[in-house]
Amino acid sequence: MSQSPTQNSAQNPDNLSSVSLALSDQDPDAFAAQIGRSFSDWGFAVVADHGIPDELIARAESMSRAFFALPEEVKRKYFVTGGGGARGYTPFGTEVAKDSTIHDLKEFWHIGRQLSEGHPFEAFMDPNIWPEEIAGFQECYDELFAAFDTAGGRILEAIARFLNLPPKFFDDTVRDGNSVLRLIHYPPVPADSPAVRAAAHEDINTITLLIGAEEAGLELLDKQGNWRPVTPKPGELAVNIGDMLQRLSNNQLPSTTHRVVNPAPERRGHSRFSMPFFLHFRPDYLIETLPQCVDASRSNQYPEPITAHEYLQQRLREIGLA
Repeated sequence: MSQSPTQNSAQNPDNLSSVSLALSDQDPDAFAAQIGRSFSDWGFAVVADHGIPDELIARAESMSRAFFALPEEVKRKYFVTGGGGARGYTPFGTEVAKDSTIHDLKEFWHIGRQLSEGHPFEAFMDPNIWPEEIAGFQECYDELFAAFDTAGGRILEAIARFLNLPPKFFDDTVRDGNSVLRLIHYPPVPADSPAVRAAAHEDINTITLLIGAEEAGLELLDKQGNWRPVTPKPGELAVNIGDMLQRLSNNQLPSTTHRVVNPAPERRGHSRFSMPFFLHFRPDYLIETLPQCVDASRSNQYPEPITAHEYLQQRLREIGLA
């Protein structure tokens, strides 16, 4: 990346720690303390120097815009009826936040992990779908998926250190996990819209890495009940804890409620694009409260273990995708 590594965390205007992933190579314990504190306090962190090339990000953003600019009937060729949005295209007005009755103002495309033929997780992960109208689409997003996977693994190593676990603890838990790269298009918003681009929700997965949050709209709900904007600088990632890791850590790392609000009047005519990577545990991983996260002051809030796949299906039903 073009940013230079920083040795110490800097506070952005919203009080979120902006940390350099390059520090994890120089002083892994210091990086773990910085990002762990941000996750513990906010459920979010802003990460610079994450290693995903600027050129790859620009190429992926361009292809995303090109796909969503296609005619509606072309995009709908890639909608899988009954597929729960797992792969390919999900049309505008499909997804709802948990406990909400109004659809979000977005359309999106899902890319999952490419498994080898005969892989034991084939039953849990559908094969990818690729649009024939956009040259180089598969190659670009295969590359981006792998880059997100690598960056996510490095952040999970820091989380392991923060939780007093062996640094490589999460390696096996996410190996061949059911991770998803989502390309999102939020179209222009009518002035009288009763809905928002993405209603208040928490993410289902382990951690989420997001590119494209520089455009205003992303907000988190802090512990005092206030909505705060999340505003990474260009090229930085917004990273947040998902429900699976919250459960595993017995709420030591919170899965913070967040949303994407509608733009100011002068920006209503503009689209918003983003690319979140939902990093998941492998389907058969048993999410069982870590002993390190239970003590006299913090009883076990999740006494019943559940596999990652069972938990995912439960939550997908709640948001209308399964």
